Amino acid sequence: MSDAVSVSGWGRTAPTTARLVRPRTQEEAVAAVRDCGERGGIPRGLGRAYGDAAQNAGGAVFDMTGLDRVRTIDTTRGSGTDAPGATVVCEAGISLHRLMEVLLPLGWFVPVTPGTRYVTVGGAIGADIHGKNHHVSGSFSRHVLAMDLLTADGTVHTVTPGTPLFDATAGGMGLTGMILSATVQLQPVETSLMSVDTERATDLDDLMARLAATDHRYRYSVAWIDLLARGAAMGRSVLTRGDHAPLDALPARARARRAPLAFRPGQLPAAPSFVPEGLLGKASVGLFNELWYRKAPRSRTGELQKISTFFHPLDGVPHWNRIYGRGGFVQYQFVVGYGKEEALRRIVRRISDRGCPSFLAVLKRFGEGDPGWLSFPMPGWTLALDIPANLPGLGSFLDELDEEVAAAEGRVYLAKDSRLRPETLAAMYPRLDDFRALRADLDPRGVFRSDLSRRLDL
Repeated sequence: MSDAVSVSGWGRTAPTTARLVRPRTQEEAVAAVRDCGERGGIPRGLGRAYGDAAQNAGGAVFDMTGLDRVRTIDTTRGSGTDAPGATVVCEAGISLHRLMEVLLPLGWFVPVTPGTRYVTVGGAIGADIHGKNHHVSGSFSRHVLAMDLLTADGTVHTVTPGTPLFDATAGGMGLTGMILSATVQLQPVETSLMSVDTERATDLDDLMARLAATDHRYRYSVAWIDLLARGAAMGRSVLTRGDHAPLDALPARARARRAPLAFRPGQLPAAPSFVPEGLLGKASVGLFNELWYRKAPRSRTGELQKISTFFHPLDGVPHWNRIYGRGGFVQYQFVVGYGKEEALRRIVRRISDRGCPSFLAVLKRFGEGDPGWLSFPMPGWTLALDIPANLPGLGSFLDELDEEVAAAEGRVYLAKDSRLRPETLAAMYPRLDDFRALRADLDPRGVFRSDLSRRLDL
């Protein structure tokens, strides 16, 4: 089945029209790739890439959500560490949300989750997603033991870590082929609750000092940062860190003890389909940031929170991306290495002085880099922020930030990008030529293509 539809990223900017194809089996997937036409095709999961990575103007978009089955769960297999591990073999179109529904009652959790659980396993590998635990656990693909990959010639390959094809596919934005299934290592948990510590940092330097000194004590760590604060308060933040709560951390008479592994995320009403332009302007976001900072505790330890509250607060509001209005928004995320803190300070100061109204800004620390040739994480500091797309002069301002990031030997995240220039990309990803060469050998006709790949000459 295929239909011509308008397709956009989660930021709702620059939609393009493509033929949507929905394979339900491996055989249908092979047929879809063979018949995708001159403009090629690109796999798409749940559409959470913010920019144009899962769009393909005039070509095909492969909706992978029909390949959504759990094949096997093996709780006896060792994880390669001293701790016992489990693995799940699942199709690429299954969401992390569905995996949590299946795995949590069994005492297992996904190894890495980003800020939304509505991401498919194929998308998690293609974008090599990271979460609040990168400083401990690395990116998602580090926990993938094998994957079945359908390449442009119609062949299905079983791809394993340590091979060029694996390293090109992890973070390769769907451009090496269509991921059909994967074997993923899991994290053991005793409850579906988190034990969370929260504290306030007075400015950016205070925040970085706290993170550098104590992040090693926590599996998960993230800081919300006020990018409208200026002067001595520049970079003031709310730092939230935690780990999976063990069963003995639950109060003896807590209701959760009766079903410690229950997964029941709540949901609020959906954002309206029409939101007036300019609702999230500097004044309204400034007020929100002031209230959010002041309501946070100066220091609180051991608070029990639901997994959904700690990891995915925005998932509780369906279609929350509508709140930016019809113009949509740009998500900008970059990383600069340790030792480049002055570059981070300059960029935060420029954003603050520019008055960019971002209420979803977070700062985290990355650990060891990942093997994917186009994987985003590298050891250092990563800042992500959302900005209304209709902000005057936004394009040229972000181009200037790109130059700052590249000069500091950092990079931007392709899964969130919608406007980077190809000459800047080359300065950020040192394995880019290797990726292009492998693509040329693997897919000489350009079967797998996207708006992103055309824009950045991938």
